Amino acid sequence: MGNNYQHYHVGIIGAGIMGQGVAFQCAKFGHQVTLLDISEEVLAQARPKIEQLSRFDTMMQRQQKSPEGTCSRLLDNIRYTTDWADLGDCTFIIENATELETTKLDIFKRISSIIGNDVIVGVNTSCVSITKLAACLENPERVIGLHFSNPVHMMPAVEMVRGLFNSDSVIAAATGFLAGMKMHGIVVNDSPGFISNRVMLAYINEAIYCIHEGVATAGDIDRIFRECLSHTMGPLQTADLIGLDTILQAMNVVYSNFSDSKYRPCILLKRMVDAGILGRKSGKGFYDYSIN
Repeated sequence: MGNNYQHYHVGIIGAGIMGQGVAFQCAKFGHQVTLLDISEEVLAQARPKIEQLSRFDTMMQRQQKSPEGTCSRLLDNIRYTTDWADLGDCTFIIENATELETTKLDIFKRISSIIGNDVIVGVNTSCVSITKLAACLENPERVIGLHFSNPVHMMPAVEMVRGLFNSDSVIAAATGFLAGMKMHGIVVNDSPGFISNRVMLAYINEAIYCIHEGVATAGDIDRIFRECLSHTMGPLQTADLIGLDTILQAMNVVYSNFSDSKYRPCILLKRMVDAGILGRKSGKGFYDYSIN
């Protein structure tokens, strides 16, 4: 990392797909990373996946689809732990837990007595209120939404969410943190779903309704978006990549806030999640990934 950017000890809460991606990106640009999860099994799965991500990123750099990092031994920068006390030395926190407001509130209450009062806390959420989470901490102005997209290392922008309490200095510090990883933030105000998910969830949900009503197959729906509208991915491919359980959780949050039927999750989505059909992460979603 260049001298113009501050090095942090980044504590990342949640070692799922997004936590892995954020941990890799931070380590790639010279930050020390403590990756915490409550599950030893999840951590054991995270380590080889981050190693695989490192190899994939090297290929993407050669194709100029991912920026070159500043740390040659980035995997040595990541510490894996289930001990919450290990966050006590961190100087920047990024929370990546599941999109359940109750879970996130419990996490914020827990870390309030562990981390320093001046530590910036980034919330990697697509729908949960930044202001409500911030109210759990002293100095709530230090909590900011940092909505990373998957795959993190290939996405140059982050949806940065300004909560009610946010100070300009925290916005500036978070902007510098992203810039040090060759990323930039696009600032929006705190609102259910923010911009990306408020729009995208309705788009994905309507595509699922089209399958449910027999209008077209998943493959043909996605082809229309790719071949007729020049989208890189169709809505159902996107849903599989994100995870259908994550989509459903986010839709429930947005629907409960707006009470607008356009955000009411399609029954097909609910049934798939109940059946454990979650997209790429489970090997099957609207497409079958088991052969890969």
